Amino acid sequence: MKRETIIQKIQEQKQFPHLKYAIREKSEAFTHKLFYTLFDEATPVEKNIDQLQLDFQELVDLVCWEPGKPCKEIWQSYLEKLPEILEKLNKDANAIMRNDPAANSIEEVYLAYPGFFAIAIYRLSHELNKFGLPLVPRLMSECAHRQTGTDINPGAHIGVPFFIDHATGVVIGETCIIKNNVKVYQGVTLGALSVHRDLRNIKRHPTIEENVTIYANATILGGETVIGANSIIGGNVWLTASVPSNSMVSHKPQIKIKNTVKNE
Repeated sequence: MKRETIIQKIQEQKQFPHLKYAIREKSEAFTHKLFYTLFDEATPVEKNIDQLQLDFQELVDLVCWEPGKPCKEIWQSYLEKLPEILEKLNKDANAIMRNDPAANSIEEVYLAYPGFFAIAIYRLSHELNKFGLPLVPRLMSECAHRQTGTDINPGAHIGVPFFIDHATGVVIGETCIIKNNVKVYQGVTLGALSVHRDLRNIKRHPTIEENVTIYANATILGGETVIGANSIIGGNVWLTASVPSNSMVSHKPQIKIKNTVKNE
């Protein structure tokens, strides 16, 4: 096949004029600059805010291709939300410090804890998602997903404080509701019972009430599933139905221990 023919065939298959990978790269750069602005002591806030506004405008030009999208008006509203977001994240970090005996300092939580990073990016992306900015919130959440192994859809609603321990493998779906003071361990899935396009805009993911602890690798599915307040969900539990407040749910596998050393 001739080179010209190959090029023509590739061009014919590139059918999406708005599919620009610069959107992903600029979204990630915006996310990291936002993180530094809020947390890094050596980063000048005023200077970075000005640069973030310019970066945001570039993103708007890339993602707001639909006519009538008021994307340019979002920045000021989002900027006004940043102090409130930071206040919530400081409460999240302090909750981790209080609950994790392995945490040696609050600085360690901010710098080294993947769970905190995932929560931070969730809170920052969630506000943009509420404003209806296309693509960017999801790309921000994917930045955290790639770095931490934690997948939190920016559409989820999560109270304060929130604590994810170890973080790896946690999945929190778009319509999930998590209320205040919830603790989640690695491998937890808060997901949907089924995935169909006609379920869009319908609550598909569970509700977790206040003061619930969900241990490693538990799976909780379904939009009508409610985990009552003050409950403890044990490791490896599989739930598709609600449990009342103050419940303890456990899974007991059968474990066999065999001595393989023969007596002489």
